[in-house]
Amino acid sequence: MDEKNQARTETSGLSPLGIVIGIVGCIIITASSVYTALKMGALPWPTIFTSITSLVLLRAFGHKSLNEANVTQIIMSAGSMVAGGLAFTIPGIWMLGLAREASWHQMLFVALSGTLLGLVCTALIRRRLVDESNLEYPIGVAAAQTLEASQVGGATGVKLALSMVVAGLWSVARDVWGIIPALLCQLPIPGVAFGLYNSPMMLSIGFLVGGAAVAFWFGGALLANLGIIVAGTGMGLWDLATAQAIVSSLGMGLMMGSGLGVVIRDVVPKAASYLRGSQTEGGTLTDLSRSDRALMGLLVAGSALLVCLGLGLSPVATVVIMLLGFVTTIMSAQSVGQTGIDPMEIFGLIVLLAVAALGEHDQVRLFFVAGIVAVACGLGGDVMSDFKTGQLIGTSPRQMWIGQAIGALLGSVVSVAVMVALAGAYGTDAFGPGQQFVSAQASVVATMVSGIPNLPAFVLGLVAGIVLYCLGIPSMMIGLGVYLPFYMSLSAPIGALAKLAYDKIMGGKEESGELGHDDTGVIVASGLLGGESIVGVVIALATVIAGLLG
Repeated sequence: MDEKNQARTETSGLSPLGIVIGIVGCIIITASSVYTALKMGALPWPTIFTSITSLVLLRAFGHKSLNEANVTQIIMSAGSMVAGGLAFTIPGIWMLGLAREASWHQMLFVALSGTLLGLVCTALIRRRLVDESNLEYPIGVAAAQTLEASQVGGATGVKLALSMVVAGLWSVARDVWGIIPALLCQLPIPGVAFGLYNSPMMLSIGFLVGGAAVAFWFGGALLANLGIIVAGTGMGLWDLATAQAIVSSLGMGLMMGSGLGVVIRDVVPKAASYLRGSQTEGGTLTDLSRSDRALMGLLVAGSALLVCLGLGLSPVATVVIMLLGFVTTIMSAQSVGQTGIDPMEIFGLIVLLAVAALGEHDQVRLFFVAGIVAVACGLGGDVMSDFKTGQLIGTSPRQMWIGQAIGALLGSVVSVAVMVALAGAYGTDAFGPGQQFVSAQASVVATMVSGIPNLPAFVLGLVAGIVLYCLGIPSMMIGLGVYLPFYMSLSAPIGALAKLAYDKIMGGKEESGELGHDDTGVIVASGLLGGESIVGVVIALATVIAGLLG
């Protein structure tokens, strides 16, 4: 790239308009991500959604730079992974009845510490794991293809907005006005929450995840609910309470086993080669300047101070968190680069167990450890995918990193505010298995901290999760099906079937030449998911305000 083109690239990414749009989008996307992660036990990558939104909004102001759209979407999406790291760990504190021992400012320290650590780690490993590696980063490549296609126009913006409005109004009619029921087709089966969840968001997740993964999800739900609970109790193998303990332990074991499978199959085989090749030309991992390295040092120091002084962990534990946080962020980047999957809470559990082995037994502080690492790993996976997008379309790495810093720091504040608002609106008892916010991943962390209901079932799930993942079977989806309430798992396949039908119809039209490439399905599904999750946050905030005024 010549100097003129390089200068144009440097100035066309980070812009005042892009920053403003990105900040507004970050607030909305982060808030909805907290709600989605807690409600559904999953967090779909928002990158494609934010890429499309950025293009639409920037073009409305006459801006057409793909690099500007890329940096804008980075600001928008960065907070969502911070939200995931918090939502997948911290609610476990509430599940154990320890809410009074964890204040909002401690949650903020967790988010900020994990964010600073994640930003430093990705700055240090970017060149090695993006520029010099053959990792695929499927999410980053998809985002680059979306931007390069540059087919987004006014019609796309209308589709996105309308689908969000429809989902929002549907949610208000269900949750505020009570005009439509939350569950349809309910059946009184002991121990099984049988019914269809009347949720545009749930249908959208089924649509976006797709047929094969949802099939395994549904298979896990059938095994747990109709197999272990209904058939097992009917045959007299165990009572209902034992069956439910087996189901929850088995589901958690499968999910944790899947995360460990990622480490065993996707990370460990290449870890040695990355360590051997970590010294690149010039003797460093990165192309950072001396001032950049000084900034990285300050950020690490800030993260360590928040952990040690703000959260009360020992200096030894703090050093372990910093070192293992760096290692697990590399693992996270490797996982996302290979598979597009980021089991951030599992990486948090790994460091949690290491800190516990050093003598830290305070349960709340152990949750903080898991939260810090999960935030760092979640942000790391997101940042590295975005760096891959930038590599493909020529965006300045420095401007992308600045965009990530803006979005992640803002997302830390928004995530904590939304979680506090939800807890204030619905009570901390609303989080956990069978509750309004299932918080599946946080429940796994809580179980590891407090004790597993059925140890044999957990061990069986753990081993099965590792083996199945290594065989190429999505054990995480099976575990979600086992763990989540049956009504959620019964609703997602409807969205997956709609995806199959949509793809068949659109594929036929493309083959006949009637239609070019069309992303309407993804756009509408993303809008429906975003609409319900955003309105859910608004309803929670309104409930909190009404309670304060009342």
